[in-house]
Amino acid sequence: MVTLHRILVPLDGSELSERALPLAVALAQKFGGEVTLLRVLDVPPPGLGMRYPENHWMREALQYSHREAQEYLEARRAELAGQGVRTRVLVRDESPAEDILLVAADEKIDLIVMSSHGMGGPSLWTAGSVAHKVMLHSPCPVLLVRQSPEQTQGS
Repeated sequence: MVTLHRILVPLDGSELSERALPLAVALAQKFGGEVTLLRVLDVPPPGLGMRYPENHWMREALQYSHREAQEYLEARRAELAGQGVRTRVLVRDESPAEDILLVAADEKIDLIVMSSHGMGGPSLWTAGSVAHKVMLHSPCPVLLVRQSPEQTQGS
């Protein structure tokens, strides 16, 4: 019997990424599972000679981004709670694909449900795509939610 007690949904704040939510909610409701919403801030690495803790404006920008991401996820958590789904939220700030994979392993995730496209738009087959990296290296099954045919035609 397949168990889906821990479902991970990576979100980047875009409507495209949120298309994974209804399917994740339906699965969590069916299996009595918990959804973990993950937002990974794609923070560029510091340049030569620049370290974030010593750079005041960069540290403030990073703190602001974390607060904004947390508020975004908390709003999604409230929506899911209204549907009777237990939900956790996590914010990371390293690399989207790598952080998704680390969270999946560390949290013993049973299934990752994610959109095939996010803020970057339709780029699944381009080198370096987050969805592609996650599919190739995930420690658990990955369910990709495609964009609608209308959007595919407009791309």
